[in-house]
Amino acid sequence: MQWLLVTLCFFIVAADGIDVAMMGFIAPSIVHDWHLAKASFGIVMSAAPLGLVVGALGAGPLSDRLGRKTILIASVLLFAIGTLVTALTQDIGQMMTMRFLTGIGLGAAMPNATTLVSEYVPQRRRNLLITSMFIGFGVGSAVVGFAAGWLIPRFGWRSVIVFGGAIPLALLPFLFAYLPESVRFMLVRRHAAERIAATIRRVCGYEAAPGTTFSAPEPALHTTKSTAVLFTRGYALTTLSLWITYFMGLLVIYLITGWLPMLIKDSGLPITEAANITAMFQTGGIAGAILAGWAMDRLRPAPVIALAYFGGALCVFGVGAVGPGSASLSLWMLAAGFFMNGAQTGLNAFAPACYPTLARATGVSWMLGVGRLGSILGSASGGILIGLGYGFGPLICGLTVPAALAGLAILLSIVAARRKSADAPDIAVADVSALGH
Repeated sequence: MQWLLVTLCFFIVAADGIDVAMMGFIAPSIVHDWHLAKASFGIVMSAAPLGLVVGALGAGPLSDRLGRKTILIASVLLFAIGTLVTALTQDIGQMMTMRFLTGIGLGAAMPNATTLVSEYVPQRRRNLLITSMFIGFGVGSAVVGFAAGWLIPRFGWRSVIVFGGAIPLALLPFLFAYLPESVRFMLVRRHAAERIAATIRRVCGYEAAPGTTFSAPEPALHTTKSTAVLFTRGYALTTLSLWITYFMGLLVIYLITGWLPMLIKDSGLPITEAANITAMFQTGGIAGAILAGWAMDRLRPAPVIALAYFGGALCVFGVGAVGPGSASLSLWMLAAGFFMNGAQTGLNAFAPACYPTLARATGVSWMLGVGRLGSILGSASGGILIGLGYGFGPLICGLTVPAALAGLAILLSIVAARRKSADAPDIAVADVSALGH
């Protein structure tokens, strides 16, 4: 059941990756068909990330109150329907509206999938298993790149959107049937012991004896509000570190995946080749995620993530320096994706362990929500900078700065951990007796 949970969440993340990347691949076709300026299409590109911010900020507190499974299924349903309806839009206003609504569902799905997996997988392999789940994002982004190269010449750009919406829709029956609720969440929210025992029996095959009491250690908190925990002593600096790092990382990733196909196409290469070269960025991220998770389980996670961001900054500079006509561009893209996506995925695995159960979904989702402002900036600024005349080299090389800043910001979490250790908070125990509450 643990492997099944990781697999189901892998496909949720893959659907997210498909949706995020597909707009970059179909943007040249939409701009051509609807006779749009490239800068104006940046509004459409930033609509989904804006929805992601709203979805993430709202879903975290709801998940910490109502449960991981409920919010996760609702979010997948919303972004599946929103994506399919996007294929029917006829103008930029309709598309922008649907992309915003789709983004709300996407913003709620990712943090809940991360939180649910983090509360079930073994601690000794937690980072590797969570980063393995997030490989789905790179797989989805790479698959839609290759799919777009095949579908657009034959069926048009709308077929790519239908492809992106059909996958999460097909997932829903499996999520209803097999997703378990978080046992830690049920303990903190004092659900009946019988329900907790039934979930443990289903997931682990463990039969609890009648009268069994369930408990889990939790750090003592001075508030019962999940949002307030993020800014209390011991968590505030961690929150700031995660927010800055995620913001900078997504700025780089979204600008590359959203606008690189158009930049390469404008240099004279066909859209199929542009899509395949850009897909190498996500393909490299698959190996990067696995290695990051493996290293984080054996070394200190924050320095591993920082090192990956610094490597990403170097390789992104290499992409911009060699230019679109270079034979080595695909290799530089592969390396940049290896480090940047590996670091970003590692951050997703690192964040749940930074917060207690009461605020875990809120902490992860607010990191994603605030960080998504970076994706909005990356999506919108790409069109603006291209409109101002910035070409491939200057635009891509400039991304070295936010990539390096992400590496520096995550090192703040080390300072936060030392402060938290010095404070040595007491441990409270969340428990539920067999009688329930």
